[in-house]
Amino acid sequence: MEEFNTIPSPPRRRKILPLVGLLLVVIFSFGAGYYAGEESGLQKAIGSGQVFGKESDPPAGYLKSDVNFSLFWQVWKLLQEQYVDRPIAETKLFYGALSGLVAGIGDPYTVFLDPKTAADFNQELAGSFEGIGAEIGLRDSQIVIIAPLPGTPAEKAGLKPKDRIIVINGRDTSGMTLESAVAAIRGKRGTEVTLKIIREGISEPFEVKIVRDKISIKSVEFSMKSASDSKQADIAYIKISHFNEDTLSNFSAAVNKALNENPRAIILDLQNNPGGFLETAVDVASYWVANNPVVLQQTHSEERTEFPARGKSPLKGQKTIVLVNAGSASASEIVAGALQDYNLATVIGEKTFGKGSVQELQSLPDGSAVKITVAKWFTPKGRSIEGEGIEPDIVVTVDRAKLDDGKDPVLERALELLK
Repeated sequence: MEEFNTIPSPPRRRKILPLVGLLLVVIFSFGAGYYAGEESGLQKAIGSGQVFGKESDPPAGYLKSDVNFSLFWQVWKLLQEQYVDRPIAETKLFYGALSGLVAGIGDPYTVFLDPKTAADFNQELAGSFEGIGAEIGLRDSQIVIIAPLPGTPAEKAGLKPKDRIIVINGRDTSGMTLESAVAAIRGKRGTEVTLKIIREGISEPFEVKIVRDKISIKSVEFSMKSASDSKQADIAYIKISHFNEDTLSNFSAAVNKALNENPRAIILDLQNNPGGFLETAVDVASYWVANNPVVLQQTHSEERTEFPARGKSPLKGQKTIVLVNAGSASASEIVAGALQDYNLATVIGEKTFGKGSVQELQSLPDGSAVKITVAKWFTPKGRSIEGEGIEPDIVVTVDRAKLDDGKDPVLERALELLK
């Protein structure tokens, strides 16, 4: 069987579609920002005891009304002179101010990352880190579990998608930012974190104690499965847990193995896949989609840009079922939406999360970064997924409160359809 290594493995990218920007509790999760920081010289204040550029003006055209920046220094001085637990580290105030500046937009996916958080984020995208192994996000101003990762402490402790975290180590999460929640849950291997959870179907909140561990994400799994009435393993099963740096090469290898088995159907499992790199999602969808756009992107200018399919679409024409659930988000929704729009696959499971925006990670000179929402995306037929999600062709209702360990009703339904 010919190997279809037709789509090259991607370089390290910074256009990302993660739920919460892949700010995993694992935790999973250059332009104007750089220019403004460089021009102000504020980054030079860190560790130098001096502040440069205090009198400099912002680039022309950025201010539409007057701003008295002396108020910033007045508040800074008040804190340093009157706060009870003085002195306060200048870096803490400085990065806190930048976090507040970015938070002023009101977009939960646009965030400032201090150098340590930025480094952790990059490590998470590479697929290895320490934490509990769960994606978290904001939904209706509440901290929620998007998806526990397979085999991680979070999954073993019984965390489920849509669980609401109301307390972290005794700290109420009401009004807590996503970044604060990430920082509170993340920690070194062997340490413990206690979460108080509200779950649908359970009347009272309950506590879950989780021991953190080193998390290594296996982004792609492959096996051959049998239909429910057959002993012959002739169905190729490929599960993608994240769209990270090694996903495309591993997916390509899985496809080669699948095609060597001459399967009569393919199951692509995107359940609990919170997203990742936009380009990787386009590359994966291109194994089915040929000579058509995979996704449409709309920026501030309101113009829509097409991301065309790449490669030779070696899986086009293969009977395909895509599995999704409430933990399938962002890049997962791009793949599921494209295959659904072109009638290249039957989508089975629960309605997906509904994240239809694109973030770019813009690195700054001191190691910090800003993750900025730069665009919205739409399926090839122009469907907006933001807040709506992908509606499956066949809905499988999953009662997670009663779900037995090891059972996957969505996969079982797919295998039934392939009798």
